[in-house]
Amino acid sequence: MVVNTGAIIIVICYLVGMLVIGAIVGKLKIKNSEDYMVAGRRMGLFMVAFSLSANNIGGGSTTGLAGKAFGAWGMSAIWYVLAASIAMIPLAFFAPKIRKTLAVTIPEVIGRRFGKSSSIFSAILNIIALFCLTSSQVAASGSVVSALTGIPMNVCLILAGIVIILYTTLGGMIADQISDLVQFIIIFIGLAIATPFVINGIGGWQTLSAKLPAAQLSPTKIGWVVIIGYIFNYFCTFLSGPEMISRFESAKDEKTAFRASLLSGVLMAAMAIFPTLLGLAALAVKDSLPNVVASNAMMSVTSKFAPTFITGLVSAAIISATMSSADSNLLCMSTMAMNDIIKPYTKLVVDDKKSILYTRSLNVVFCAIAMAISMFNINIVTMNTFAFAIRCAGPFAAYGLGLIIPRATKHSGQISIITGTIGVIFWQILSGGDFFLGILPVVFGCAVGTVTFFIINLIEWKMGVESAPSAYIDEK
Repeated sequence: MVVNTGAIIIVICYLVGMLVIGAIVGKLKIKNSEDYMVAGRRMGLFMVAFSLSANNIGGGSTTGLAGKAFGAWGMSAIWYVLAASIAMIPLAFFAPKIRKTLAVTIPEVIGRRFGKSSSIFSAILNIIALFCLTSSQVAASGSVVSALTGIPMNVCLILAGIVIILYTTLGGMIADQISDLVQFIIIFIGLAIATPFVINGIGGWQTLSAKLPAAQLSPTKIGWVVIIGYIFNYFCTFLSGPEMISRFESAKDEKTAFRASLLSGVLMAAMAIFPTLLGLAALAVKDSLPNVVASNAMMSVTSKFAPTFITGLVSAAIISATMSSADSNLLCMSTMAMNDIIKPYTKLVVDDKKSILYTRSLNVVFCAIAMAISMFNINIVTMNTFAFAIRCAGPFAAYGLGLIIPRATKHSGQISIITGTIGVIFWQILSGGDFFLGILPVVFGCAVGTVTFFIINLIEWKMGVESAPSAYIDEK
């Protein structure tokens, strides 16, 4: 194996930089639990927007997107990220309402409206899902480090996990968002510079298009049913995704949350093209790339046709993409466990300092478990699909519609969480490895929960059942 020394140096500098950010922020900026969990609710437009974007542009949206372009999707793989950017537009309608709740987590809001049982069930679903997501991101980070250095995979998984633990545990949400800003810039610059080098290296666009079937260059190859399905999928997962909600809660005001959602959509749209083109380039010259497969297509073609420095940037970009998701998932998981399970349901007396200490301790424990899960070599796509499905479909209607329908009754939220969860599991089993009728399991589960929510409300409104308490503190 040829070790890319320049790439390793760049990645090491990046990782050290993340640790420094965590240490400085932890020392100077973390004064109370609100600082640690939601950045003191004082983040501005660019911090929130870049953080939202970095969380969505993870391993799946870089190496995974290139892999889809290399495989059956071709140019239409661009919709894997472009659909997410479009989903940010309707999400902007909810963003100010999310910020207005002055909550820390999704289960906290659900608990206010629909009771403690709904809150703890939502928290458990989210924590299970976040374990899967954190594990997949640790695995993705470790695989890049292993590919660069030749160090055994399990050792790299431990190294990646330790870095994630340290800077997330030290700096909390503030360090998380600062690192997200840095990470997105690295991702964007790295891929934006690498793409022209690679396209030029293989002989230019004419060579690429000549070597690929016309169908591979069609932006709608996967069909409009799948494209629209992905837009709905992202909207559902974003509206009930704790890492997204925590960003809106950290905004300095409601207007900032609204604008950040729209700006994030623009930033993600700009990112969609680069991994797609790199995946297509790898497909066009796959005969000259030894051992190239979908999962390593982007790194393989970049390593061969781009200078060492550019390969280092792309390597750092991939690691930063995965870590930007891993740190957020880890922080949300520990915050949720502390805020929605330990504090309300134990006799443990927790003041502000202890709350930070316990949340940091949970970061360490949870990431260690996630590292252990990642060593079982479970397929990343499988873990992510299960995670997004299980955490979103149940709480989606109770949380999202609970924010905008004041007259919603208690039972409508409670029952919709159960039916949405059953719906997504049923559709996932029915779909197997594909999407039955082109409908994603998450979308089906959210639809079942939404229909249930409205049916129960209509029945109980006619019966004169009183509304559930408000989701907003200032309306109580």
